[in-house]
Amino acid sequence: MPRLPCLPGFIAALAAVLLVTAAACNREGPPKRTPPADAKRVDAATAGKVTGKVRLDGTLPANAPIKLEGDPVCRQAHKDGATSETYVGENGGLGNVFVYLKEGLGQYYFDVPSQPVKLDQSGCMYKPHVFGVRVGQNIEIINSDATGHNVHALPKANQEFNFSQPIRNQKDTRFFTAPEVMVRFKCDTHNWMSAFAGVVDHPYFAVTGAGGTFELEEVPAGTYTIEAWHETLGTQTQRVTLTEKGTADVAFTFKAEVR
Repeated sequence: MPRLPCLPGFIAALAAVLLVTAAACNREGPPKRTPPADAKRVDAATAGKVTGKVRLDGTLPANAPIKLEGDPVCRQAHKDGATSETYVGENGGLGNVFVYLKEGLGQYYFDVPSQPVKLDQSGCMYKPHVFGVRVGQNIEIINSDATGHNVHALPKANQEFNFSQPIRNQKDTRFFTAPEVMVRFKCDTHNWMSAFAGVVDHPYFAVTGAGGTFELEEVPAGTYTIEAWHETLGTQTQRVTLTEKGTADVAFTFKAEVR
């Protein structure tokens, strides 16, 4: 008959492993990256910019209503009801579109920002609904509600994470190690809560506001593929050539879904 481990010693060892694991999951960021030998830096004096607008062809669809019956804190935050944030727009513009340089940067190298991107849970909604973050940049995830939440990221190229935030004003830090557009976040406690992160290894990205406009600054001269992503309307790409100190204007048009 196999010998059972000494219970107190086994529990202590298990606790130590769990503590180490928890510490690893909450570390402040990955090790510093070293630029490759052939890395290029952007010359701000000769860089240009890419501007543009994302338009919607057709009527902006109505957002789906959210059923908040399961949590009194969520109901209190939305006394007049709530809807999803899938469709945002005004004056023909389309918001919540992630726009970024998909191809063309070659050997350019960019330092990772030291400041974190903040993802809040407020009123039982993720804020912002769509956001961008750099590879290796911290994401500070906050629970501003007086109710518990669950933060579940569902990447394909990065490591999945799933943890609880039962305490109001609790903050946890996570990061991604590889580019990925997009990573969906959800709350397993409140199934209507969702957010989307565009993870890129450069600073040339933007999320459109309701008017649909965007601007990418200090872009080096070159020819690029630029992509626009919307959570239900899909993606579109265009090629754009930018001269030194120049400005390139890009327009994307998504067709409204027919329901």
